[in-house]
Amino acid sequence: MDAVALLDEIRRAATALGFADLAVADIDLARYRAHLERWLADGFHGEMGYMARNVDKRLDPAALEPFAARVISARMDYQPPDTAPLEILRSGDRAYVSRYALGRDYHKVVRPKLAKLAARIRALAGGEHRAFTDSAPVLEKALAEKAGLGWIGKHTLLLNRDAGSWFFLGEIYTDLPLPLDRAQHEDGCGRCSACMSICPTGAIVAPRRLDARRCISYLTIEHKGAIPEDLRRPIGNRIFGCDDCQLVCPWNRFAKMSAAPDFAPRHGLDRARLLDLLAWSEPEFLARTEGSAIRRISFAQWQRNLAVALGNAPGDPEIVAALERARASAEPLVAEHIDWALAEQRIKLSAG
Repeated sequence: MDAVALLDEIRRAATALGFADLAVADIDLARYRAHLERWLADGFHGEMGYMARNVDKRLDPAALEPFAARVISARMDYQPPDTAPLEILRSGDRAYVSRYALGRDYHKVVRPKLAKLAARIRALAGGEHRAFTDSAPVLEKALAEKAGLGWIGKHTLLLNRDAGSWFFLGEIYTDLPLPLDRAQHEDGCGRCSACMSICPTGAIVAPRRLDARRCISYLTIEHKGAIPEDLRRPIGNRIFGCDDCQLVCPWNRFAKMSAAPDFAPRHGLDRARLLDLLAWSEPEFLARTEGSAIRRISFAQWQRNLAVALGNAPGDPEIVAALERARASAEPLVAEHIDWALAEQRIKLSAG
């Protein structure tokens, strides 16, 4: 089978596995080096120390896997239908969970499918292959941009003219000399700065420059300690991640809804009440988030995030009572955030 026919067969196999698109890039990422090194030098990665490790492997796939000659980038749509994100964000008593985390953990969905695709490639043409889904020092957005799956937008997410940004990415490193895809997506952001303007905490400090230390996704997931007080009110009711920059992006009017059962909301997390979630015990939290990306955070982080959201909720004696009950058994990190939330609630209630 010649290389062109092989790539056609790979595309058919990818479609059968549920991938929306696939493209091939070479491994030369030199043009991304300065941007990454400046981002790290500015400390914009915050506590994500892993981003500062293995930089050479991120920028050179062959340094990670010596056999790598090509990178196959694939994307899978995940946006679930009918989750009313704007309605939830406007609601004072409900919890907002980033749309990607409402269903099954994408690592458990995308990577096994990529592994099956790699096995199919091996059966067709032999060679060496390794699949990744956010699981190694791989510069996935740069590779996807270079392959032609889209362009990196001002919010630093990959954008596709036909599909917006509501998709996951995965990669297969291969030694096969597959034909390269020509990039078909020039920068489509133009003068638009909607994502920069909407960011509640001003984390997008310049086009394509994200200070993760201010990003709500970072603060509610990656950050393990106390959330800075000046950033608590802007977090609103977002308890795990944030989608504001995607929700406002004009290109997402072309985003495709996913019918995949794996990405359907679980346990009513698309419209759960904050007070109901605060009432979960640690065993309940572990049981109801099993197989979910939410398991990336600890129970203490979960309670911390809920305390901030409840502090931002409209004044309500029921919230004060629930926070006081939770305060009695809270560990120090959580207790500090509950105290802040109680103070916020009492200010609102005293104001009438």
